[in-house]
Amino acid sequence: MRNYSFPTLLILLFSLWACSNDREKCKQEIIQTEHAFARMAADKGVAAAFSYYVADSGVINAGEKLFRGKEEVRKHYDAWTMKDVRLTWTPDFVDVASSCDLGYTYGKYSFSFRDSTGKVKESKGIFHTVWKRQADGSWRFVWD
Repeated sequence: MRNYSFPTLLILLFSLWACSNDREKCKQEIIQTEHAFARMAADKGVAAAFSYYVADSGVINAGEKLFRGKEEVRKHYDAWTMKDVRLTWTPDFVDVASSCDLGYTYGKYSFSFRDSTGKVKESKGIFHTVWKRQADGSWRFVWD
């Protein structure tokens, strides 16, 4: 075992504490982004929210098909013919890399819409989103 001087130990402990605080700050930023994302989906619609929060290289997993990038994601949601679409979600868990440039969330979602016959269809499940810090400091998803 190596012996460290008291000042060296203090510097090491301070560095670990600072890193931990940075990670907690990043986790809170991602949670705030998730909440803003969900609010936008409720207020402006799913297409607007997903088009805004997807990274340029982001991917949406829609069953058996992947939609890549802002334009494909926007077109995917704009093509929906469902009425009264409602998508809500709440992150139950968040974690972030020690570098604070990648993070992920998961939690429960609820999706409902009115079909062409007027019948309300609903599904519930678990979502998983991967977030990447952008050059401007904002968070955008790269996988949903």
